[in-house]
Amino acid sequence: MVLSLNVPAAELTRAEQKILDYINTNPDGFLFSSIGQLAQRLEISDATVSRFARHAGCADFKALKGMVMEQASGPAAKIAGTLSQDGAFSPAAWLERQRLYLEKTAQQLRPEEFDRGVESLISARRIFLHGKNASCSLAQMLAFRLRRLGLPVVLLPSGGSELLEGLVQAGQGDLVVMFSFSKLSREGRIILEHGKDAGYQTMAFVSRTIIPARERTDISLFVYRGEEKEYHSLTAPAAMVDALVVAVSDRLGQRGTESLETLHQMKKKYFPEKG
Repeated sequence: MVLSLNVPAAELTRAEQKILDYINTNPDGFLFSSIGQLAQRLEISDATVSRFARHAGCADFKALKGMVMEQASGPAAKIAGTLSQDGAFSPAAWLERQRLYLEKTAQQLRPEEFDRGVESLISARRIFLHGKNASCSLAQMLAFRLRRLGLPVVLLPSGGSELLEGLVQAGQGDLVVMFSFSKLSREGRIILEHGKDAGYQTMAFVSRTIIPARERTDISLFVYRGEEKEYHSLTAPAAMVDALVVAVSDRLGQRGTESLETLHQMKKKYFPEKG
C-alpha cells in the first residue's frame, strides 16, 4: 500500500520516513504492533513514533492505526479493524458481537422470501451448491444436511473449467444455490448468465441490501457479517443455513424423517461399531 498523508514527504524527518516506509511495505505488521514494538523494530524511540502520528495529522498512535486501516485492504486489516473496536480480544465480547450480527440478520429477514427458498429446495429436481473460499464450508454443510433429508444435492467445483463441467448438468427444474456476500464473483456471474439459457432457478446468500438488477438471483437471503473494514464472520450465514435445513425438515414431514431413519438403520447394519 501507499499511505496517503496530509503532509508532503519532503517534510518528514529521516526517522519519520523510516516509519512511513515500514507502513507502506508491511502494513499488516504495523497494524499488529504496539508503539513499543514498532519503535524497537525500527530502532527509534516511542516519542518519535508519537511525533510521526501527530505530524501525519493524527491525535495519537491509535488514530494512526485507524488511518492505516482505512487505507489498507485484505484479511489482516479487517481483523485489526475488529480488534481495535474491542481492545484486547475477549471471547465473551466476540460472542456478544455475534449476537448483534444475528439480531441484524433477523431484522432484515423477509419471511416470504425465506419460505420461497424452503419451497424451492424441496421442489427442485436437483440442488446445485456453489461456495468459494470460506463459503466452501457453508456449501459443504448445507449439502451434508440436505442429503440426510434425502434431497438430491450436487456440490459444484469452486472455479475454473471444472465449474462449467458441473454447471452444464443443471437445467429446467433445478436450483443453483450460491454464497455471494460482499460482491458477485466471476463464478457467480457465470452461474447467473448460464441460468438464462439453461432455465434453472437461482438462490443466493447475500450481505448487501441493495443489489443491481443484473446481479440478482431469483431468491435472496440476507445475512449480516460485519462492516466492510471488519473481520467477516460466518456466524449468521451458518445460522441461516441451519434455519433453512430445519424448515425444510419440518416441511418434508414424514418424508424427511423416513430418510433419516433409513440412514440410521444403514449405519447400524454396515458400521455397527459406531452405533
